Amino acid sequence: MLSRRTLMGTSLAAGAVPLAGTAHAQEYPRRSLQIIVAAAAGGPTDIGARILGSILEKDIGQSVVIVNKPGAGAQLGLTEFARSRPDGYTLGMVHMPGTNTIILDPERKAIFTPDSFILLVNQVFDAGVIWVKADSPFKTLADLVAAAKKSPNTISACTTGILSDDHLAIMMLEEAANIKFRIVHFDSAAQQFTAILGSHVDVAFDNVGSVRKRAMAGEVRVLAVTDSQRSKLMPDSPTTAELGYPTVISSSTRGVAVPKGTPPAVVAYLVAALKKAMENPEHIRKMEDVGLELRVMTGDEYTQYFAKLHKQAQHYIEWSKKFQ
Repeated sequence: MLSRRTLMGTSLAAGAVPLAGTAHAQEYPRRSLQIIVAAAAGGPTDIGARILGSILEKDIGQSVVIVNKPGAGAQLGLTEFARSRPDGYTLGMVHMPGTNTIILDPERKAIFTPDSFILLVNQVFDAGVIWVKADSPFKTLADLVAAAKKSPNTISACTTGILSDDHLAIMMLEEAANIKFRIVHFDSAAQQFTAILGSHVDVAFDNVGSVRKRAMAGEVRVLAVTDSQRSKLMPDSPTTAELGYPTVISSSTRGVAVPKGTPPAVVAYLVAALKKAMENPEHIRKMEDVGLELRVMTGDEYTQYFAKLHKQAQHYIEWSKKFQ
């Protein structure tokens, strides 16, 4: 007798899985899949999705189409994804903690909740980075903190969006070091670079994937990576944990989900297919080439990670109200 695991492996290798519940058993997938990316083409979320899709479609025998739906800080694309038919043919890239803060912020009036999605597999762990212009007077994180202590609300720090992971990272450092920045919100990493390199803003909070190449080229200086362990992609940059701020841990994680109500057999198939594609050496190599670090999570590990970030985001949303 074949075990459930053997059956799943056989079905995935064949490129389809029989689905019960109809007069005649149908196979999935029977047509192309689409992955909704709630961000513009060319950004790190889009790049990761396209690399994944190009490998996934070879395994499942169907094309995978990336559909970009940017707008309203990702809320537009996530809304369309949440409203899509739960048949396994529409997947979505879910980024954290951005998705969490959209849900939690009452002013956003999101129509979706954590229960609107079924998390499948996480793909990217993009650690946060605190960085400045290469000729900035701030040589270290200690320099930055000292200046912020000396002159509260004077040092300008920019994000890539209100209540983005970058914004949360700023609030984490403010809370941990008992300092206050003058926060400037932008809509993209490109705007950050223009502002920093033009000496209009003092410091930026972003992610390894966006900053790595410019740091390697010597255009910017990384003060710290906001994680508990050094980034594989920037091993020479110290972490906030080793610099004395173990609670300043921030990243942007991006994974794949389906709408609530998707059949369990389809969910199981997609988890296996996505995990296989992410562990493909070609996928690993291409992700490293573009500066995106992999951190594959599935099942309870992934759902618990989402719940942890949700709780953390709630704390900093409430904490930020003290200064409004």
